[in-house]
Amino acid sequence: MHRLATLLPDGVARRPDLMRATSATSVTRWLRRGDLVTLFPGVLALPDRTGDWAVRARGATIWADAPLSHLSALTAAGLAALAAGPLHVTVPPERLPRSTADVIVHRSNRRLTTIQCGALEVVEPTRSLVDAWAWAHTPARNPLAQVETGVIRRAVIEGVRAHGIRTWALRKDSDGRRLHAGRAPLLALLDLVGGGCESELEIWGVTNVLPRPPDAPLVQQHPVQLAEGRWVRLDAAYPEARVAVELDGAAFHGSRQARERDLRRDTALAALGWVVLRFSYARLMADPEGCRREIEAVVRTRLANR
Repeated sequence: MHRLATLLPDGVARRPDLMRATSATSVTRWLRRGDLVTLFPGVLALPDRTGDWAVRARGATIWADAPLSHLSALTAAGLAALAAGPLHVTVPPERLPRSTADVIVHRSNRRLTTIQCGALEVVEPTRSLVDAWAWAHTPARNPLAQVETGVIRRAVIEGVRAHGIRTWALRKDSDGRRLHAGRAPLLALLDLVGGGCESELEIWGVTNVLPRPPDAPLVQQHPVQLAEGRWVRLDAAYPEARVAVELDGAAFHGSRQARERDLRRDTALAALGWVVLRFSYARLMADPEGCRREIEAVVRTRLANR
């Protein structure tokens, strides 16, 4: 087994490559004894590594001689959490591998640009996001569509927020293909994310809560420099009225430390003449109209008293 671990440092290899490194007899013996298993046709793996997602993903790329794509590429790139389900690869139209229960083979005549994520070659994230989005909006072919829709939506938001993916690049990729499934909701999401929404809660706030008085434009992720010199960003702001609206997510503003941090920040903003209206997740979900009325009343009062 020590020899096998040396021969398969990634836990997986092509059978012909392994036979060249040892012999056909040795490979057959290892398979018969269970020291090796067939992961995909022509691809062998160490049995104790077959539960490892990266090993299975590497095996799929070896079997198909193609990069990971769609949700699998996003997983390898850290844009989506590990999830149950088949792996995805993309090949040119003339290639022969057919989808199996474990690997979905997509065919495309568009040129593929790939990146390396460790030992895995993957389709670059911008295209993978649009590909995965379209696949998640194809329920007739994708039995996991309902689950994947939310996963890919979060990946788009997080990709733009923290991974340097540009909304214009996603829009360009979407524009560069035939009308694809889910295009309208993708463009709507890109408008919201491009406007400054960095979470589902902020999207909910913009679409359901935050008023837009004509004389007080709404600015998302508005930067303000505190007296101490530190810059902060406000979830939403009406700069003309110096009203800030903070939407407190259920997971991130519940601890004592988080509340203390928020209070210090609100005090520093008050010293600059800002009024901070802070709404809990529970209140936002239960009474969006009430929140909206309160915000608008404060904005209009502040404008009237300037």
